[in-house]
Amino acid sequence: MTDPAQQTPLPTVRLKPKAEARALRHGFPWVYADEIVSDRRTMALTPGVFARLEDSDRQPLGIVTVNPASRIVARMLDRDIEATIDRAWLATRIARALELRERLFDAPYYRLVHAEADGLPGVVIDRFGDAAVIQPNAAWAERMIDDLAAALIEVTGVSTIVKNGSGRARSLEGLGDETSLLAGTLDGPLPVPMNGAIYMADLMGGQKTGLFYDQRPNHAFAARFAKDARVLDMFSHVGGFGLAALAAGATSALCVDGSAAALELAGQGAAAMGAQDRFAVRKGDAFAVLEELGRDGQQFELVVCDPPAFAPSRQALDAGLRAYERIARLAAPLVAPGGYLVLCSCSHAADLTKFRNASARGIGRGGRRGQLLHTGYAGPDHPMLPQLAESGYLKTLVFRLAP
Repeated sequence: MTDPAQQTPLPTVRLKPKAEARALRHGFPWVYADEIVSDRRTMALTPGVFARLEDSDRQPLGIVTVNPASRIVARMLDRDIEATIDRAWLATRIARALELRERLFDAPYYRLVHAEADGLPGVVIDRFGDAAVIQPNAAWAERMIDDLAAALIEVTGVSTIVKNGSGRARSLEGLGDETSLLAGTLDGPLPVPMNGAIYMADLMGGQKTGLFYDQRPNHAFAARFAKDARVLDMFSHVGGFGLAALAAGATSALCVDGSAAALELAGQGAAAMGAQDRFAVRKGDAFAVLEELGRDGQQFELVVCDPPAFAPSRQALDAGLRAYERIARLAAPLVAPGGYLVLCSCSHAADLTKFRNASARGIGRGGRRGQLLHTGYAGPDHPMLPQLAESGYLKTLVFRLAP
């Protein structure tokens, strides 16, 4: 169906005289609450409604979706003021995203839509063969979830669609938690082939959409150092780095995570690969496990630490950087002489320079020195919108530590 907001003329919202319209004209996709004229009419708009955005001189800037309850009060949808935001419009955006992914990958396992960078603000869609997971992290996407699902089926032919309505981004939009099956059936976790490994993705009960595709190229790079190596994969989730290392010839992989369910899926992936005899798990707090392994004098030729976002906002930046430094300090002594340490951050508030400096300090405080061999980012199915720094969140550093 077509959203009811398109049946009548759109309301108009206007920037304040001192708001910076130039950034919006040059591609920045957001309007913050303090940049818009917040009169009674604007504040009464239903979250997720569409509106015409004008600058302070009443010149049109495009069609936006408005959420008066959010700090990001407006998100740019289309710079064509005559556009109609309906199912056909959604299908066009999804088709454009699909064309890119089909050039990048030879199998339908990837992030299909990466929010603002793919022209669908606040919308994440991950594809798992004939199934897909939609994360509607903005109010407009929540309102149009049925149209999103229908357009996705029309364009891709997937038969199963899960709505994953959870996470911090939704709470910031004033949206509740809800995970549901919108189409098709699911009989359990799905096998996902990637980098020679097999991962098990729980689309209904797993973290986020069930699998983190963004680390795919970094899994592959780290796996170059895995042959005949003992591997430690901290914050492993369903075995991201560890299973890729086993596929590349690691002698053993120990996956550590706080989630028993994630480790169970990692074990299923190892079994599906026929690598269960080289695979082990350990459930526990990562900092505590790192300290225990250090006290036991254990070492590995490849150590990977891929924690959740320690600095999800600017307010959390200082504490987050201290946590990244502590991880590096505890992990560095676990690396065998001449071995490799991989440190990751998915905190957009911690830019590359701050994260790299915190990591280097931690390695030094851990009594080690080394070379920085490689800096990795999210894969190309997670494109970055150049005007939006938040879309370039992932950083992966690969060090070779001195003997």
